[in-house]
Amino acid sequence: MIVCIAEKPSVAKDIAKIIGANSAHDGYMEGNGYQVTWTFGHLCTLKEPEDYTALWKRWSLAALPMIPQRFGIKLIDDKGIAKQFSVIEKLMQNADGIINCGDAGQEGELIQRWVMQKANAKCPVKRLWISSMTDEAIREGFGNLKPQDDYQPLYLAGLSRAIGDWILGMNATRLYTLKYGQNRQVLSIGRVQTPTLALIVNRQKEIDNFEPEPYWVLATIYRDTTFTATKGKFTTKEEGEQAFATIEGKPFTVTDVQKKRGTEAPPHLYDLTSLQVDCNRKFGMSADMTLKIIQTLYERKLTTYPRVDTQYLSDDIYPKCGGILNGIKGYDQLLTALRGKPLKKSKKVFDTSKVTDHHAIIPTGVPAQGLTDMERHVYDLIARRFISVFYPDCKFATTTVMGDVDGIEFKATGKLILDPGWRAVYAKDAADRQTADDGDAKPQDEERTLPAFEKGESGEHTPTLTEKWTTPPKYYTEATLLRAMETAGKFVDNEELRAALKENGIGRPSSRAGIIETLFKRHYIRRERKNLVATATGIELIDLIKEELLKSCELTGIWEKKLRDIEHKTYDPAQFISELKEQIATIVHDVLSDNSNRRVTILTEEDLKKKTKRKTAAKPKATTATKSAAKPGDAAGVKPGDVCPVCGKGVVIKGKTAYGCSRWKEGCSFRLTFEQ
Repeated sequence: MIVCIAEKPSVAKDIAKIIGANSAHDGYMEGNGYQVTWTFGHLCTLKEPEDYTALWKRWSLAALPMIPQRFGIKLIDDKGIAKQFSVIEKLMQNADGIINCGDAGQEGELIQRWVMQKANAKCPVKRLWISSMTDEAIREGFGNLKPQDDYQPLYLAGLSRAIGDWILGMNATRLYTLKYGQNRQVLSIGRVQTPTLALIVNRQKEIDNFEPEPYWVLATIYRDTTFTATKGKFTTKEEGEQAFATIEGKPFTVTDVQKKRGTEAPPHLYDLTSLQVDCNRKFGMSADMTLKIIQTLYERKLTTYPRVDTQYLSDDIYPKCGGILNGIKGYDQLLTALRGKPLKKSKKVFDTSKVTDHHAIIPTGVPAQGLTDMERHVYDLIARRFISVFYPDCKFATTTVMGDVDGIEFKATGKLILDPGWRAVYAKDAADRQTADDGDAKPQDEERTLPAFEKGESGEHTPTLTEKWTTPPKYYTEATLLRAMETAGKFVDNEELRAALKENGIGRPSSRAGIIETLFKRHYIRRERKNLVATATGIELIDLIKEELLKSCELTGIWEKKLRDIEHKTYDPAQFISELKEQIATIVHDVLSDNSNRRVTILTEEDLKKKTKRKTAAKPKATTATKSAAKPGDAAGVKPGDVCPVCGKGVVIKGKTAYGCSRWKEGCSFRLTFEQ
């Protein structure tokens, strides 16, 4: 009898149906020479400190560092898990062979290996490695089973990661809790969570310490088009006024007109992080919620494996894409444009060299039915992204017009979409007119058509000098934090480590959502609308950690490089663990030597529920149109319907927070907040 073990009951059911194991039993399915059983995710975990010695049960500084001579695993203490494991153990003891059907990744490999070890399985093991749960993918996978030994390096990397996290987490958490936690709250320390918290705290300090500074922007309106001085901003009012006086009353001359045509390729397919970013930005979903929803879509066979860090497809997927597109329902209008001709094959989409264990997240072609609103939102993003990569590039024309007034240079740019191409897929959603991979949701250059200008033409113009103020950095949202975790290499000085982090970032795609949730649970951060704000506990914890390696991205960079090398069989797992033991011993010694008597503020749930307004750098009220050559009226006392006091052509309109000009799209800069 061949025993197949899957990571979830739902996955086991799908596999059982394909291989003919249709007879249901308590904890497994049977038939056609197979027994299909399942775990519930992690059944086993590394032993707790007290499992090694009773001396480690009580939290004590004297017991640190805790380093077991040999690490062991145990069943998680749960009656349901114990019952299911007894079924698995019995099946494996009598099996002729085992097929590991766990999720195809480092964590999935570790979960099932530990179960087989705990069950003392002795028979040969094969590995099922698939990227989607469609019937076709399962059949193909069973027709191409791999030897378990092929994935031994993957297992060793996962095991090293788990042991490393245990050594650092168990010791550092007890160390900081006992030393600084007032015996009232656990101060958890982790290889990923602590640097992530440090990112939030450091950004918050930048905001709190920010001092706004004024600057002045010189512009002018010529032929209903706003031109901005290329010199950039003036740091003093006097400097700006001098430039203003220079051009006032003198003619504007067009010195150059440049027209260029360009193309814009469709955005990359989704990996998990970019999907979480877009879901947070567009729908306000947390990273954890997005992960749960995409996992559900995967288990319902609607999308491919979600816990991926690549945005490419392997070349062998291309022949299947036509069938996938034909299976997608509800997008007939968009798909019509693709039918009747070969699908585009771009290197930006299909590149086998960029695919490791799994490819990008795409639909499977199974019709999506009975989705909740949230599931529909996520599925729609994935479906449209997949459809868009087969559309032509967007074609546009850019016009750059240069002007001059008495030696001061001005510039205006315009962009005209000639053929929307892939942008037609996102026509219903203006937000997607941004580059879809941009987690910060920065607006693109204004897409406006400029009038026809001729080089050498000249005429009157309306100059303006606008006072503005520098603004502080923005708080992290979950979207921007995920991007920061993914691109953490930019925070590391060492070139080699920066390269490692460029490939991996802080944490794994599948773990980042959980890390953010842990920071909430530990009361290190809280939400203020979409913003992530560090609490007093989080700030003080980062401040008292003097070991830079613990709170910097560098430690993760070191780890990820070594773990990747273990996967590639170029680094010894034993050496990795040995170096970590030395490191934690040094950290313990340094913290115990701290005689400062510092303590961390402890926050309760009630404390967090209290609405406390954060102090931010006060931004002076911006003054628009400090000077204007055309002075048709004064900004003071304006009301809707009045002639605009800046351009003299539009009328004053009322917005949500300020009065503005009806010609704001044409470049008029008039703005007067209600408080003024």
